Amino acid sequence: MSKYIKYIIILTLLAVAYITKAQEVPKVWDLKTAIEYAKEKNISINTLKLTAQTAGQSLIASKSAVLPNLTGNVSQAITNYKSGLQNTSGLGLSSDLMLYNGSYLKNDIKAKELSVKTANLSVEAAKNDITISITQAYLNILLARENITYLKDLLSTSEAQVKQSAQQFKFGTIAKKDLLQLQATYANDKYTLVAAQNTLQQNILTLKQLLQIPTSEAFEVSADSVQTPQVLDNLASAQDKALRTRPEIKSGELNIQLQNIELAKAKSTLRPTLSLGGSLYTGYSNNSAGSYSYQLNNNFYQNLGLTLSIPIFDRGVTKTNVAKANINIEQARLSLLDSKTTLTQNVERAYINVQNANSQFAAAQEQFTYTSEALRISNAALKEGTNNIVENLQQKNLYVQALQAFVQAKYTASLYTKIYNFYTGVPITN
Repeated sequence: MSKYIKYIIILTLLAVAYITKAQEVPKVWDLKTAIEYAKEKNISINTLKLTAQTAGQSLIASKSAVLPNLTGNVSQAITNYKSGLQNTSGLGLSSDLMLYNGSYLKNDIKAKELSVKTANLSVEAAKNDITISITQAYLNILLARENITYLKDLLSTSEAQVKQSAQQFKFGTIAKKDLLQLQATYANDKYTLVAAQNTLQQNILTLKQLLQIPTSEAFEVSADSVQTPQVLDNLASAQDKALRTRPEIKSGELNIQLQNIELAKAKSTLRPTLSLGGSLYTGYSNNSAGSYSYQLNNNFYQNLGLTLSIPIFDRGVTKTNVAKANINIEQARLSLLDSKTTLTQNVERAYINVQNANSQFAAAQEQFTYTSEALRISNAALKEGTNNIVENLQQKNLYVQALQAFVQAKYTASLYTKIYNFYTGVPITN
């Protein structure tokens, strides 16, 4: 094998390794990684990024429109006359420069700049939306996983009780129906655990779909800590921050500016335009006297001129465009007002949600603490034979209800807190 082939193989292997590494996805995900990955890979976001790039190219074209153009032309023709064939050729350069067109080009550049900013804000708004969706899906996984942890402990206790009761029944210290009740409870606990494990898998699938990674890909989330209730901005402050920072509001404000510039563009077509044009030309004909070089030199001419165009009657096109532009301005103002109203309502709803969730979490935590201790005492009493099975099962049911309420309340409070803070500009990172 020649050394060149070896080099090619080595380079190929390195390229494959690089591509494979670039396509790797994390095996263990924390919330920050999931959010950043979605922002980078999400198809809708990347589509909006391409739209922003298109707007950027339109801006480049708009800026280039104020520059002079330059066109070169070369011609070669053979004409058949009765007197014979005539061979002619020509060389030329021409250029035009718009000197004044009612500020249309200037306003067009401003409009394209605003379009670029608006397109980028649309990307940011989409990132905000995917951030909320990822956060909710991620916390649902943590909720389901913690619920499974508690249910496994509960199942272990049930299993131990069944084994103890089986021994007691064997020695005739408890009735058959008591053993059957415990066995039924144990079976029900297994069913509940399986259902919780299925819920976890469904929640993982939901997050995978949001991240747009294959369902067959290995996937695990890290054990992120969950925020406990904390001091929050008051509602008025949160709404003010949201109105000043959210991309949908900035986009609405820019859209009003954009529509005003479009109005100025429409009005500019009523004004005269002034352009400067020039050309250079020379030519040759075999029917003319002189050599080729002599004719090119002798026929060389230069032209420079100004052209003033004055619009007189355009069949009402400009009037209609101005009217449409005014309508678009009013629509943009209404759209901004609607966006502000919707945003302040969403912030208020988030505020109410987080207040209620924190209150529910505090109550659920207290209830869970009491029922956990009560169940521990009941289990100990059952083991010692000082408590009956019916009372123990009733206490266990209370514990399960308190457990589910506690876990749900904890993650609901965390989610609503993250969403409320996110409205005020606090990034979601964990």
